[in-house]
Amino acid sequence: MTCNTHHLGRISSRWRPLLVAAAIPIFAGRGLSPALAQNGAMNVVGTTGQVSDLLRNIGGDLLNVRGLMGPGVDPHLFRASEQDVIDLIEADAIFYSGLFLEGNLGEVLDQASTRIPVTAAGDGVPEDELILPENDAFDGNPDPHFWFDPTLWAHAVDYVASALAEIDESNADTYLENTESYKLQLTELDEYATEQFATIPERSRILVTAHDAFGYLGRRYDLEVVGLQGISTATEAGVRDVQSIADLLVENQVQAIFVETSVPERTIESVQVAAADRGWDVEIGGSLYSDAMGEEGTEEGTYLGMMRYDVDTIVTGLSGEASS
Repeated sequence: MTCNTHHLGRISSRWRPLLVAAAIPIFAGRGLSPALAQNGAMNVVGTTGQVSDLLRNIGGDLLNVRGLMGPGVDPHLFRASEQDVIDLIEADAIFYSGLFLEGNLGEVLDQASTRIPVTAAGDGVPEDELILPENDAFDGNPDPHFWFDPTLWAHAVDYVASALAEIDESNADTYLENTESYKLQLTELDEYATEQFATIPERSRILVTAHDAFGYLGRRYDLEVVGLQGISTATEAGVRDVQSIADLLVENQVQAIFVETSVPERTIESVQVAAADRGWDVEIGGSLYSDAMGEEGTEEGTYLGMMRYDVDTIVTGLSGEASS
């Protein structure tokens, strides 16, 4: 269950000398069996907040989890710091989301996979369940934001748990038991989201966000999703995009649009202004967690809490309650 290099991008040339000078010799001296930390736990790195949270739920005290990307960090644009590269080098295993979400980490992950286990959570999602953007957007690759469908996230959980059980066979039963418990919570989350989204009036079921990260959520819960930017935040929105979304808002009298914690607010505020120019006042319904989660130690700093927050924020906004 090592990484698939076709899911990897390129890392900034700024860190290539570090990789050559440091990473290769250290990786060359590493075996494939984990070197346990002083507390007896494996040192693992998770790239995104969602992946790191998944590891903590599956591994518990068996894992020391280092998350690379904190609150507000955009994985599409993330570039590894020197400390990040060191943490990756010193890890016993690395887990990343995959499907080109963390494109700039590709070279580091590729090099690491030659000596230590490197696993993409997205490889656990059935290929026929992935969304292929229209018009070869995102370079013809699937939409990588699969965690917005809890049923797909459950596939990723199973896949990561199997990888951990293979790496650390002596604790395999614990990983698999924790996984079954966590998946019950994912089922409860899915049921909650289904019930809440069903309360939104049919005409109001249009979700407009800063970038096109919510496609899986829309498909699962029957929402029309419109992103100002494309699948990746590296894609710039044009004037025509802003105008067409403003027309959609006016035509359907959409009550609210949403910013995202990892995307600058100006990307969606321009749509609000364009709608106002057409005589329609649309609220900013709130700030959604998309590619990044909330602060560590808060409910929104967990996958389950992040998802519930987003569900509640969207339902409140689209039901016309955002300003009340």
